[in-house]
Parts: sequence; structure tokens; C-alpha cells
Amino acid sequence: MPALLDCGISVKDCGLASTPAMFMTTVDFECDASIEITASHHPWNKNGLKFFTRKGGLEGSDIEAILTNAQYDVKPDIPDDMPNGEYTEENYMNIYAQTLREKICADVNSDDYARPLRGFKIVVDAGNGVGGFYAEKVLAPLGADVEGSQFLEPDGMFPNHVPNPENPAAMAAIQKAVIENHADLGVIFDTDVDRAACVAASGEEINRNALIALASVIALEGNEGGTIVTDSVTSSGLKKFLEEDLGAKHHRFKRGYKNVINEAKRLNREECVNSPLAIETSGHAAMRENYFLDDGAYLITKIIIKAAQLKKEDRTLDSLIENLKQPVEAGEYRIKILDPDFKAYGMKVLEDFEAWLRENDAYEVANDSFEGVRATKTEAEGWMLLRLSVHDPILPLNIETDKEGSLTELKSDARGFLSRYEMLDISALLN
Repeated sequence: MPALLDCGISVKDCGLASTPAMFMTTVDFECDASIEITASHHPWNKNGLKFFTRKGGLEGSDIEAILTNAQYDVKPDIPDDMPNGEYTEENYMNIYAQTLREKICADVNSDDYARPLRGFKIVVDAGNGVGGFYAEKVLAPLGADVEGSQFLEPDGMFPNHVPNPENPAAMAAIQKAVIENHADLGVIFDTDVDRAACVAASGEEINRNALIALASVIALEGNEGGTIVTDSVTSSGLKKFLEEDLGAKHHRFKRGYKNVINEAKRLNREECVNSPLAIETSGHAAMRENYFLDDGAYLITKIIIKAAQLKKEDRTLDSLIENLKQPVEAGEYRIKILDPDFKAYGMKVLEDFEAWLRENDAYEVANDSFEGVRATKTEAEGWMLLRLSVHDPILPLNIETDKEGSLTELKSDARGFLSRYEMLDISALLN
């Protein structure tokens, strides 16, 4: 911070803040950029920096340029009479929470305008990340009963569970809290609140494919026939729900939330495609109406607004996605590549895999695979997707089936093919 001030740059210290809030400082404060220190849901010793401008988070190429420049010990040419920048402390999370409260009040528009969540019981699990503000500064002031909310105090050692909606222990914790407290809704955030998931009053999780389905219902209001951009591992049941039940278009793309968001932006900008939502199965959800910012608190705010609106009709959130068919069996298997040039080796395996599938009459290769190779085995009512990790020497294999017992069949097919490669460790497929 002193280095920025010495260069004449004014600095606003926001203290403890969520990742989406740090982007929003570039909007509300009109800052030129913002910087955040976070490890997300990783251990405390994995801290790093996230950078934002008004256009969004920096791309990988931008980060590479920053790191390249940082290698050179070149001091900026600062005039001797350059005044120092101004330092101020800002509790921006109060402003951010107020914005969310105002949105709920306006969109629910209840008779008790200032307390639109009176009568709702909502439990929040922040996993000892920074999401505790949502219970205390958003829900409670609007009349919601948040008793039973848990792990709201920030603690970077994460003493209770990993703050990650995809973590089974984390999801089990919020499900238990919903049941024990007879809550109408449960909410769980990751550490820095750029991801979220929720739990219905029944204790059923609304996560991954179900979360995408619910977010799509909401995002398509006023955008009928729009395009929903997801990552590549979404289920066949979700595709059917989006296209047949909602009348939307489903655009599968590469894994990685930045890939999904950038593709939705591109579709809107370059192809004039009405794409209101980009969402990854991990819980990163970015709405066009909110700067295509992956903001877990904003997503949950939209979901709570919808829940309040449905309550007037004596309906619940799960009624919106009751036609979504969930897979009967699902698994992800990480195949290790032992060759030092793992990218070249992995690409050769994928090339061979696609050729093998196309020669196999039992399989139909998908024509919308933007990464890896995805194929359906109709008789087994299932599909598998083999892709190459961007950074790691791993070939992740995702399998989903709508028929009990078919997971073993597809896994056996994949094992039979992959076992011919000496530089692959397929032990994940042997269990």
C-alpha cells in the first residue's frame, strides 16, 4: 500500500470484503482498479491476489503481464514534487449489503415494504469465510429469522468445514441446519462469496445441475428463448429441462468460470445472442444484469426474491424445477498423465478416444463439445466426457447415467480403452 501512495495513487482500504464487493468498488466508488488478497476455499497458506477493473476480473494474459513486469526491478519515474495519494478507510460491505437489501425490498414489493422477509426462516452457513454479513446485514434487517445460521465468524483456519458448496461435508452441514431449525431455506457460501448454493425446506440440496436450473428459471424471466451458457459437465437432464421445459437454448462450453462468462459476453456482443446467464456447475453464476459478475450473494438475493414472490402463491422454490430429471448415477475420475509433456500426451489420448468412439456403434459423439470428447451410450442411458485439465497432468473423466448399474458399464468401457496407454495411471477407474 505505501508503494501505491508514494506513486500518487489514492487508496481506499475496504478491510474484510467479499470478492464480488471488491469488483463493485470500481462501480460505486468509480475506482480505476481494486485488489483483493484471498485464498478462496484453499488453506490459509494459498493466499494470492485478485485484480479487478471496471471491465471485470483480469484475464490470465493480464496476470502473466503483471508477473513478467514484476520480475524487473525498475522504479517508476516519479517527479520529485509528486504529492502522495490519499488514504481512507471504507466499510464498503455496509454499502454493498444495503444495495442488496434495497433490491429485495423493491422486487418483492410487499405490503410491509421495509420488512419483506418477515415470516421467513433462512439459515446461512458462511463456513467461517466472509459470507456471514449476509445473515446479519441483509436478511435480519429485512425481517427474516436467521436463528440457526452457523459459522458466520471469519476464521481462515476453517475449523468447522471447508467453505465450499461442492464439498460433501459442507453441504451436509447446511442440510442438517435446515432440518433441525425447520427453515424455509438454507444458504451456503464459499469463502469469498463468489459462489453459493442453497437447500430447500425438505433438506434437498439445490446445487450443481439443480442450481443451474433454478437460476435459469429466474434469469429467463423477460428473456424468453434466451441462451444459458454452462460448462461442459452439465447433465443431459438439465439440457432437456432448459430446452423443453423452459424453451431456452443450452450452450455448453469449456470448464472454468472465466471461460463460461467470457463466452456469454461474446455471444451477446458478437453474435447478438440473448444470453442472460453464465453459470458453472461449481456454483459460479454470473448474470448479465449484474455486470456478468460471478456473485454468490447476488444469486442468492435473486433466489430469495423469487421465494418471497412464490410464497404469495403458496408455492416453494422446488416447484420451479420439479421437472428436472437428476442422473441416477454419476462419478468423476481423475486419470493421471505420467508423461512430462502431459499436454501433448493428453491431446493424443483425446484424439484416439474420439476415433475409438466414432468406430463404436454403441456410442454417439456429441457435436457440441467445446472441450474434450463427450459421447452418449443410448442403450446404457448414459454419457461420458473425457477432457484435459488446463494446468494439471490430469484427464478428468465424467460419467452420468439415467439407468442403475450403467455407471459400471461405462466406466468399464473407458478403462478398457485407457488401459492401452503406458503413461496413464488409471487406478481411479479400478475401484
